[in-house]
Amino acid sequence: MIALESAAPPARPDRPATRVLHDEANLRVVAFHLLPGQTVPPHRSTSTVLVQVIAGEGTFGGEDGEATLGAGECAVYRPGEMHSIEARSSALVFHAVIAPRPG
Repeated sequence: MIALESAAPPARPDRPATRVLHDEANLRVVAFHLLPGQTVPPHRSTSTVLVQVIAGEGTFGGEDGEATLGAGECAVYRPGEMHSIEARSSALVFHAVIAPRPG
């Protein structure tokens, strides 16, 4: 077993903060910390991406629409699906579980 660090990376005023929590060929886990108004711009991944909100609330957009998710809620993006994330009125901390690890 590997116990992962769960603390959010320190916030950055210039861009979303990230911290790789785990990285191996089959799986990458990344922690994100977005301040209000910060976004992860639309992009695609060749992998399946599961996001779980740890704290705060944000808008998670995908090809089928968007949803507002709060602490404890999750969403899954299919491989190749365009997706984006935005912290609205509060800071947003979430983990992205990416399988398999991209490139």
